[in-house]
Amino acid sequence: MSSSSTALRDLQSDLENKANDLSKLQKGKPNRTLVLFIHYLLSKVSIEKQFCYLFPPDIAKNHQVRKKYTIQLGENELVLKELNLLKEDANVYKLIGPVLVKQDLAEANANVRKRIEYISAELKRLDSSLQDLEEKQHSKREV
Repeated sequence: MSSSSTALRDLQSDLENKANDLSKLQKGKPNRTLVLFIHYLLSKVSIEKQFCYLFPPDIAKNHQVRKKYTIQLGENELVLKELNLLKEDANVYKLIGPVLVKQDLAEANANVRKRIEYISAELKRLDSSLQDLEEKQHSKREV
């Protein structure tokens, strides 16, 4: 993230220097220099345009991961509702590989709650990450 902001600062400084050079040259013979300067600006614009194409794959990946976590959150909330319907003396089994292992109801309930907390935290993190990516993409498009 800091390397891209450093690159942007360098680009801005470069453009300011070239603009100053152009204003100095406009008093003399700017034709050849002006053409070179225009090519320089076009190459810089092309580079910025390439930066814009870096973000969509990250945004798509973020959406895929978010979709997976949303599905898991729904499943775990459903399991929690089912566990809350059970009586305290009910038998609860956890599938570990091909084996069903008996588990205490309170322990199962706590595990599901922890999973829900973890998934909710991941969804919040993904949302903020997505917002950052979209803001960066928007600022690059403006440039």
